[in-house]
Amino acid sequence: MSEFIEILEVTDSDENEIVKRIPEEGSLPIKIGAQLIVRDHQRAVFYRDGKALDVFGPGRHTVTTANLPVLTKALSLPFGFKSPFRAEVVFVNSKVFLNMKWGTKNPIALKDRDLGVVNLRAFGIYSIRIIQPIVFVNNIVGARGLYETRPLEDFFRDLISSRITDLLGESVTSVFDLPARFDELSRQARERVVEDFKQYGIELKDFAISSINPPEEVQQMIDERSGMGLFSDTKDYLQFKAARAMGDAAVKGEGGASEGMGLGIGAGLGFLLPGMVGNGRVAPGQEKVPCPFCGAMNEVGAKFCASCGEKILAVNRSGETCASCGQPVPLGAKFCPHCGEVIQKKKCPACGAVLSDENKFCPQCGHDLKGE
Repeated sequence: MSEFIEILEVTDSDENEIVKRIPEEGSLPIKIGAQLIVRDHQRAVFYRDGKALDVFGPGRHTVTTANLPVLTKALSLPFGFKSPFRAEVVFVNSKVFLNMKWGTKNPIALKDRDLGVVNLRAFGIYSIRIIQPIVFVNNIVGARGLYETRPLEDFFRDLISSRITDLLGESVTSVFDLPARFDELSRQARERVVEDFKQYGIELKDFAISSINPPEEVQQMIDERSGMGLFSDTKDYLQFKAARAMGDAAVKGEGGASEGMGLGIGAGLGFLLPGMVGNGRVAPGQEKVPCPFCGAMNEVGAKFCASCGEKILAVNRSGETCASCGQPVPLGAKFCPHCGEVIQKKKCPACGAVLSDENKFCPQCGHDLKGE
């Protein structure tokens, strides 16, 4: 059997395999007249002494000085143009590689008109095809014997991220507008990166932005804004939010103290809902206490304010009222939330009459206040 290679072909290849070199390292003796078999999805590049000689398309080719004229000077007449020469052949897969992925390693800081500065991560897919095998091998593959799509994805990830960062910074003013603009942004992004791929002998077939994900706290803001759109005003939305929080807490209560807490909250919810449905209006004589945070009136025993959703830690449960306007006030309040009157006034220890700081004797009973 001849020691020289007479048939050159690559029959089996992985779906992610772009380039395969024969041999994987160095060069091998190829006989003049050897058969080169190139399949429909392949292109074959001949290299000798590190220089590309020619590119062969699909079909069966006979290696001769006719189709490799550069060999004519290398092979002298004494050998009858039949001696072998050392070379390597690089088979390049020319099919379209689908579902290649890209994504931003680091968050993109975007100045949002509604939320301020927010950090976003973008992800997507693209497809490519090698159209200039020599350019691709010389600039990307080098001397490697096998080259797959994964290192190519890694190579282009930072480049795509840079272009996406510029695009979002220039054309997006609010994250709330992003979902409706994915197609437009994908087209604009493709226009920006297509030349970057082309300089490496690669045709960018398709490019798409699959998702632009805000961090969890920004997503909550988006959900909040979407929820507010269902209500006529902010007060109605806050009341709904508080009621939902109380209802969830009641549903989650399980056994023992938790069950009791759930029942208590559920009962509070039952008292709150009528007021919410009536825009906060209650029947005459129904007792209410103000929230120590926003001043809105709530049922006695409510654990959460129906207007602002804050937990009511200390509310008036004793029926104390403002001496000026008669409205109930929170325990320990220094000022009435309704009229602003000072609540904690000095009183006579003998008769309970309200005193001023200048009084030395009680104006009602005459009690001596000098020692008080």
